[in-house]
Amino acid sequence: MSSTNRGYDRHKSDYYVTPIDKVVEFLNAFQTQEPNALRHGVILDPSAGGDEENPMSYPEALEMVGVKDHRIHTIDIREDSRADVIGNYLALDTSEILPEDPSVIITNPPFVLAEPIVEKALRDVKPGGYVIMLLRLNFFGGKARNERFYPEVGMPKYAFVHHRRMSFTPDGKTDSIEYAHFVWQRGYDEDSTKLYVI
Repeated sequence: MSSTNRGYDRHKSDYYVTPIDKVVEFLNAFQTQEPNALRHGVILDPSAGGDEENPMSYPEALEMVGVKDHRIHTIDIREDSRADVIGNYLALDTSEILPEDPSVIITNPPFVLAEPIVEKALRDVKPGGYVIMLLRLNFFGGKARNERFYPEVGMPKYAFVHHRRMSFTPDGKTDSIEYAHFVWQRGYDEDSTKLYVI
């Protein structure tokens, strides 16, 4: 799912497909900093997308970098999604649907729900686990986020900024927004973020 309505004609399933090659690009860069992060445990995509014409981007990319599919679990609110569970992640108790607490929660959330999704994911993930969200780079800004969200939730440990603008539509068009994969680690309490351009 993409983080914003970009003003293009709506995708027939009412979501935009996250480019798999950009996810793989990020995962490879992430593993240079955290080489063990994806090696063990459950990985959850709570906004997985996918439909009859498109695979779920994050599960597909995770398999491409060597994660076994039995470790990847998926949720999506859309009825036509390929996700394992159709439901609203924000209303679900993941302990009832997963074999264990996830070590990684990764997705491209709807931008308007990014804050509550990050907050819930940081509660759901194992201590020391990672919450990874594809967001607009300007998620770092905003008065409300800097007065409430970041002081309460904490800064991300990393931000991997994609140096080329992403296209979320089949025609390859992009908008004027830069995107980054924001990486929180449960228990990380520094007041700064390491930024990488990939």
